[in-house]
Amino acid sequence: MGRIVIVAYRPKPGKSAELQALAKTHLSILKAEQLVTDRDSILMRAEDGTVVEVFEWRSREDIDRAHNNPVIQQMWRDYAEVCDYIPIAQVPEASGLFSEFAPL
Repeated sequence: MGRIVIVAYRPKPGKSAELQALAKTHLSILKAEQLVTDRDSILMRAEDGTVVEVFEWRSREDIDRAHNNPVIQQMWRDYAEVCDYIPIAQVPEASGLFSEFAPL
């Protein structure tokens, strides 16, 4: 059974453009490794520049497999250079009844 996740990436200072470019390749890398479904992801940007993504892993087991996949490990290192992962609750827009973001 698929697992839909919401992830928030807060850009490090001066790294917003690099984060946005990387985020646009995220799903295709996961698809190439057969870890996610064919469902399109949703990429959006909060007012403070945080990038929020919603996507669907194929299964809990595929999430676990990603942690041992060298391609995914490299991708995560690339992300670590340009952003910090933060809980979605730390994104101010997430507290609204209708959380509004700019499309990316």
